[in-house]
Amino acid sequence: MTVRIATRRSALAMWQARHVSGLLTAREPGLEVQLLELMTRGDRILDVPLAEVGGKGLFVKEIEDALLRGDAQIAVHSMKDLPANEPPGLVIAAVPVREDPRDALVSHGKKLSELPRGAKVGTASLRRSAQLMALRPDLRIETIRGNVATRLRKIDEGFDAVVLAYAGLKRLGLADKVVQVFSTEEMLPAVAQGALAIEARQDDAETMRRLAPLEDRTTRIQIEAERGFLRKLQGGCQVPIAGHAEVKGDGVRLRGLVANLDGTVIIRGERSGPADQAAQVGEELANELLARGAGEILSAIEKGPGLSAPRR
Repeated sequence: MTVRIATRRSALAMWQARHVSGLLTAREPGLEVQLLELMTRGDRILDVPLAEVGGKGLFVKEIEDALLRGDAQIAVHSMKDLPANEPPGLVIAAVPVREDPRDALVSHGKKLSELPRGAKVGTASLRRSAQLMALRPDLRIETIRGNVATRLRKIDEGFDAVVLAYAGLKRLGLADKVVQVFSTEEMLPAVAQGALAIEARQDDAETMRRLAPLEDRTTRIQIEAERGFLRKLQGGCQVPIAGHAEVKGDGVRLRGLVANLDGTVIIRGERSGPADQAAQVGEELANELLARGAGEILSAIEKGPGLSAPRR
């Protein structure tokens, strides 16, 4: 039996696909797994901030199209790359155990508080940019694109620091380069950061059965809450939105925020509820933030002349 996994070609995406392949073959030793490596629009457009070329969905459409055509039975994504709503016919069939969702700073040995005034800091995320400027309004924030290795090279090309997802650095064996891991109080993570989405066709019963044992209940609850929050806000990479859920027993606690681009206005909130109603908890928190002015922030950003992260 041969199973094909559709994936992006980046080093991190390939690690993720091979990780899922390993999980499958550990359970079915005779299973042959092949990787279908694809180039997405997000991989091809590297000279423009994500927010200006479409944001979420840029890294998944070609992969999902291959799945729908039957070129592959499984697709593996970074969950945070997925739009809040699944396309018809596809489903997140399994969510494995989540990696550390926090953000990390890489520099020449200095933590954020130790960087010189006016330090040049690179990030690909408007969410990180807004929170960085709230912590250090003096920083010069620059938008950087490319894979993890490309971003890390910025440290040797004139940047004082770059901020990336800790999960990606850990998965690629680069955790030793991290100078500071931000607490979730300092910098609230992106919705679903550190989680993988294993996607399949909804009508492919055999693949759904094969993937079911890879499901992690705690991660699924976290993701349901966070994606429910994002879905209600109708947000993506174009706006600074953050959400992080924690599961304790039969309950889930979700913290979320919406910020303007320069981090001068940040609306934060928190909501708890039953774990089996995680998506509803996310929607309720989104409604609360919308009632407190998040809708005006999102609307202003959407109508603004440009969506690039501010530079100072």
